[in-house]
Formats: sequence, structure tokens, C-alpha cells
Amino acid sequence: MYEFISGKIAQTTPAYVVLENNGIGYLINISLNTYEALKGKNESSLYIYENIREDAYILYGFSSTREREIFQLLISVSGIGANTARMMLSSMTPDELQAAIATENVNQIKSIKGIGLKTAQRVIVELKDKIGKTTGGQKLPVPEDNTNAEEALSALVMLGFSKGPSQKVVDKILREKPGSKVEEIIKLALKML
Repeated sequence: MYEFISGKIAQTTPAYVVLENNGIGYLINISLNTYEALKGKNESSLYIYENIREDAYILYGFSSTREREIFQLLISVSGIGANTARMMLSSMTPDELQAAIATENVNQIKSIKGIGLKTAQRVIVELKDKIGKTTGGQKLPVPEDNTNAEEALSALVMLGFSKGPSQKVVDKILREKPGSKVEEIIKLALKML
């Protein structure tokens, strides 16, 4: 299995790139996010996902391992094939897609061409727990406000406060001051609890 392919960019389109490595041109399907990352470059390395079927051997390339991990999570969902997953990653950045799944934003996922209501719901149900778990040794970041809220909440629980009331206070603080840092949230919460 290929981990990555490096080489000269022989041809680039929004749908695929041809990387030349040792006289061999590899046609690699890409998302629009990867296409944007390749703009203006003469050489590149792409992380590879191999899709081996009875009738075809297709390579998919990604500018980051994170994008590839999200692609692999998407194709693990029943009814989502490699091309649909690539379409999803072309319509939204990995961060936006991850945030939409984590916050259960069905409408945002449904807005992607070819994704209906049931498929969007299935993506959320099957990936909500997986999307935040560790992949490749590092945790995929959730939007900053959610991370700060979670860290503040866990700190308050460790300090001996009940989770329910602490959650309400943290939510209230973030509604009033959306960009608050973890330390600020904890200090304000301690005054309110």
C-alpha cells in the first residue's frame, strides 16, 4: 500500500493531478481542498488512499494526513463511496465537515451535492463518536469554543462541582462572551457557582 507519492506535477485539474515519479505518471484523484493546496507548485507530495475494485485501481490523493483520515471515516459510512466522500471534501474543508458532524448540523451536510437527508443523518450517527477520537496519534480539533467549554467543564468537575449546573454556567458564559479562554471561563464559573 502506498503511504504517499512525491514528484513533479505534470498536470493539475480540480478533479485530479498527475504526479511524475521516476518516469511514471500517477493519475491521482483529488478534492478541491487539495487542488487549492497544490496551486503554484511544481512538485508535491500527496498522501494516498488506494481504492482497489474488481474493475479499477484508483488512487485518491490528499495534501494532509488529516484530510485522508476524514475521507476514510466518510467511506466507512454505509452508502458513501469514494467519489461521494471526495465531493464532500470538495464542498467543505475538513474542519467545516468535522464541525458539522460534531454539532449534528444536518442542513449543512445535506447542502452538499448528492447528499440527501437520510445520508446526512447516517453520516452524523455513524461518525459523531469517531470524528473526535484520536486518529494518527493526535486528536482532531473541535472548534475552539467547544474545546474551551469542554476543558473548562472537565476542570470544574475535577474541582468537585456537579456536571449539570457547571454545564449551564459554562454555556451561559460562552453566550455572553463567545471568545473566552479556558482560564476566563473557569474564573467566571467559580464566581457563579
